Amino acid sequence: MPPLDAWLHRQQVYGGSNMTGALLTWFEGPPPTVTTLRSLARQRLARYARLRLVPHSPTTAHATGSWPLWSTGPRFEADRHIAESPHVPATGLEAHIAALFTAPLDPDRPPWQLHLIPTTGGFVLLLRAHHALLDGRSIATVLRALLDETTPAHRPPTGPAHRSPTGPPPVEPPSRFRQLAWTLGDLVPKARPLPLHGPVDPHRVIAFRRVPSEELAAARAASVSGATGRERASANAVFLAATSGALRTLGLTGRFPRLPGVCALVPVDVRTDEQRELLGNHYATVRIPLPAQRDGRLRLAAVDSFIRRGAIGARARAQAAVVSSRPRKVTALGNAASRYVDSPRYFSLVCSSVATHAGELTLGSARLTAMAGLPALGPGHPLALTFMRHGGGSVVTALTDHGHRHLAQPLVDRIHAEIRHLSA
Repeated sequence: MPPLDAWLHRQQVYGGSNMTGALLTWFEGPPPTVTTLRSLARQRLARYARLRLVPHSPTTAHATGSWPLWSTGPRFEADRHIAESPHVPATGLEAHIAALFTAPLDPDRPPWQLHLIPTTGGFVLLLRAHHALLDGRSIATVLRALLDETTPAHRPPTGPAHRSPTGPPPVEPPSRFRQLAWTLGDLVPKARPLPLHGPVDPHRVIAFRRVPSEELAAARAASVSGATGRERASANAVFLAATSGALRTLGLTGRFPRLPGVCALVPVDVRTDEQRELLGNHYATVRIPLPAQRDGRLRLAAVDSFIRRGAIGARARAQAAVVSSRPRKVTALGNAASRYVDSPRYFSLVCSSVATHAGELTLGSARLTAMAGLPALGPGHPLALTFMRHGGGSVVTALTDHGHRHLAQPLVDRIHAEIRHLSA
């Protein structure tokens, strides 16, 4: 088992951490039967050997200090992994999804599951997997493989005006000194623990808010200038700046939010173009400070400036190279280090922003209209936020444990309001 898989695998021993991630997709049109969906999965997903991997028991691996391993199951079992829910009204959808999301995965089978949920006006697919098996990009790859792509995929533009954390690598690789500085900097606590930090219970609460494409486009054009003149902010910067404003408005940053500051832990995909369909965990995380200014445009300019000058993509690739080359035994010291990396003093909250860059996707005669990412909650962090962009719209999602359910809907509503304010 690769080092990152193993680290995520052993996080499961920490009570309510529940290291399951998921992708939620909404469709307009008639739902397929579960038999049809299983047949389609056999045709299109059986080629992925990773979907047949079964982890060794984490309890046994932890007790003996041995390195956890993947074993490959004999065949792809669609009937065991694909299930159907009864019709769920729109008003009860979030609670139903939260219950499915937290249900334990079968420890004796590959840790993933696809749920078909008929609902008002169409249906929903919930694809969930243990984080040790699939990262967010992998879950999206599996889902896209299941669907029909009816229009050409949109590749993101490149160049100075369109730089992003997952953009192309710099022309010159970072120096060894710079990589060493990044490594040392990543070991230093930089974050302010928020008032919500603490133990995580095993239950989950989910809230969504859709953001129209015209509002996001206007917010991106709000107030960012660069060396080449006026440039659009990245969608990731808009999401982070809006999140900063929402935390501030809701009083979640404390009285002195600058000492130390609030840091978002942002996952960055490190696959090359040739590795687009590679499953597994191929990402690294970068901490991005969330500014505390009252003016939303100043917050946006500060975040976007940090992303542009911070060589985020190169930094993530350097971190991923170190992690993948240093296999370690499961030891008490290693577990303590893992808990430190998850400490609220290391980062304040997870903020994941993803764009599919896909064309129109369909399942039968039904059209996919929106996606939402559901991340795992680690130890001490009962809140995570995502911003998922597909086609003409985006979805802001807040995932909390049950003890912090009062934060979920106000946060997504406030983030949307901050984006609208930037777009005005």
